Amino acid sequence: MTGGPGIIDAHHHVWDLSARDQAWITDPPMGAIRRDFSVADLAAVADGVARTVLVQTVTDPGETPELLALAEREELVGAVVGWTDLTSPAVGDALAELAGGPGGRWLRGVRHQVQGEPDPDWLCRDDVLRGLDRVGRAGLVYELLTRPHQLPAAERAAAARPDVSFVLDHCSKPPIAAGRPDPGWAAGIRALAARGNVTCKLSGLVTEADWHRWTPADLRPWFEVVLDAFGPDRLLFGSDWPVCLLAADYGQVLAAARALTEELSPAEREAVFAGTAARVYGIPLTWNSGSAPDDLPPGGRQPPGARGNSC
Repeated sequence: MTGGPGIIDAHHHVWDLSARDQAWITDPPMGAIRRDFSVADLAAVADGVARTVLVQTVTDPGETPELLALAEREELVGAVVGWTDLTSPAVGDALAELAGGPGGRWLRGVRHQVQGEPDPDWLCRDDVLRGLDRVGRAGLVYELLTRPHQLPAAERAAAARPDVSFVLDHCSKPPIAAGRPDPGWAAGIRALAARGNVTCKLSGLVTEADWHRWTPADLRPWFEVVLDAFGPDRLLFGSDWPVCLLAADYGQVLAAARALTEELSPAEREAVFAGTAARVYGIPLTWNSGSAPDDLPPGGRQPPGARGNSC
């Protein structure tokens, strides 16, 4: 526990392979997680976690309505980050349909697997920027799933859309197994963090380290870069369960995050483990069973106003 109302795990997934295949886990190294995972499975291992943010896994328009319906049933889930085609001229209508459908009150953000896009400047395409504009107008967060070489485009997109709330997933997947932070990744993190509309998830680090021999000490140099860049009030703990199981169980991931943040003040740790996620995703720090903050728009934020310049 964090000493407050409980941990908010800002990043996890679920999937049912009989309902939808997950093609990204078909290779042999991913065999440990090629099975079904449910919210009940997470609840059984996530001790001290009061709410979670459930995040999409595939670029399939059918997945997000299922995740929203799941959030409507499962008390543990406090927010959903879904997927829609950001490049579609009808992206605004698609977001409105999701928000107005079953469980739509839990929609807090969207993301796209930018890490798989061959164009390193995909985030700065005109159609993508138009889509980001619609995401912001809907009061939703946009999550950045990028690799280090895509950080410059992420920074330019965040600069071009200053009224959109961006969240960087997994610290942009730094190559932890290769050694100490490289200057390019660190410079990209600092440039992105200079944009006040960006927060960063302390998540996904164990699977970028050596799966079999990592220790919290291996993660610390990378953590110190993001801590220095973003500060504790713009960092969010996320387990990346069940993907983390490739390298660590839930308890080990949580223990590593606690070890990395042990020198922070109690208020700073509370921000990392609950407060920042509550603010970014509109999750109340006090709640009733099955409740959502009815007085907040999607994302817990007022609809954005003026747009910035293009990339």
